[in-house]
Formats: sequence, structure tokens, C-alpha cells
Amino acid sequence: MRSLPQTLGFTKAMHDFRGTRMPADSADRKSLWVVSELGLPAIVKACVSCRSTRHRPSGKFRVNANGKLLDVWLLIGCELCGRTSKIPVHERVHVTALDHDRLVMFETNDPAMVRTLAMDAALAGRAGHRLDWTGTWRLDTDMPFYDLQSEDTASLEVLVRFELPVPVRVEKLLRTGFGLSRTAVRELVGSGRVRLPVAVDAKVRADFTLFVE
Repeated sequence: MRSLPQTLGFTKAMHDFRGTRMPADSADRKSLWVVSELGLPAIVKACVSCRSTRHRPSGKFRVNANGKLLDVWLLIGCELCGRTSKIPVHERVHVTALDHDRLVMFETNDPAMVRTLAMDAALAGRAGHRLDWTGTWRLDTDMPFYDLQSEDTASLEVLVRFELPVPVRVEKLLRTGFGLSRTAVRELVGSGRVRLPVAVDAKVRADFTLFVE
């Protein structure tokens, strides 16, 4: 099921995208799909005070200086009991090795830095937690009805843009964007009617383009 473009991010993306669209009389058509952000992923790690494993960023960092060595932690709160925990971002890093602007962002609890690190899969791997992306995104499209199973010979180029680096299976994007069943999507990909830059089973988290021939 396609959702209506309701977010500012989608509106801006559409504004930018329209400048690249082909003339109306062109045999080829373009469409924009945006994986729109609904919220940040939950940080999954055991809470030491209760049985919950779900945490959210508190919006703050803690910076500790020991001589010329710095420790930086992202502070998170348990969804159930509210206990504050720390995720190590930098450990015993020399003050001269840390970019000044980055350090200022930590010291001022910069929201953009909080957002970036809360979604950082590499940081999650190093710190030993995982990210739960459930309910964090939806697919917005500007595409009118397009019957992939008709004999329409006009080709379609679909630009898929991500507002957040959520890992989504390509097959799910196709099912949602085209409103088709899993079987129908796989038949179209298998026949070459839909051309993808990656496998239909792959998970993607960055912008890509697909083509319908």
C-alpha cells in the first residue's frame, strides 16, 4: 500500500526531483520513491536494572577528560525503567586526534550528531548492541498507477532515496511501491522486466535506481 507524501523531507525531495523529470511527451518516465523517516531505531541492549532490552538516545553526550585523553559516550535511556546507560563513542583518544568541530558537537549535545550515532551500524557493532528499525520508515511515492503486467512499452526509471540508513529488503520495496505480491515481483525480476542493481533478496540502505522495461 502506498502512503501519501506527507513529510517535509518528501516534499523537498519532490521539489528537487521535478527539475530532473523528462518532458511529458517522452516515451520514458521517471518516478521518485522516498524511504521517509518516522523515527530513530531502538537501541537493543540489556538493561542492568530491569528486563527491558530497548533504549532510546537521551539527546546528550558525556565527555570526560583525563589529562590529554578523552572519553566520549552517547547517553541512552531504558524505555521501561528510564535508567541511563552509556555507549562508548571514543575511548582514551588524544585530544589532538579528535577533530575540534566534532568535539564541540559532543560538548554541546548536537542533535545531528546524536541522530547520526544513534543510527550508526558500525558503532553498534563495536559497542555490542543492535538496532531495531521496526516502525522507523515508510515508503512515499509520487507514482500514479502503473500496470507492470500490461503491454505498455514505455520504460520507467525509479529513483529510490533514503532519508535514513534503514536496511530494507529490495523485494519489500518493490512490493510496497508497485502494490504487487511477492510472487508477481519475483516473476517480473526473473523475466528481466524489472532491472535492479542488486539482488532482489538484498538489503539496501542507500540511494539506488531501478528500471522497468
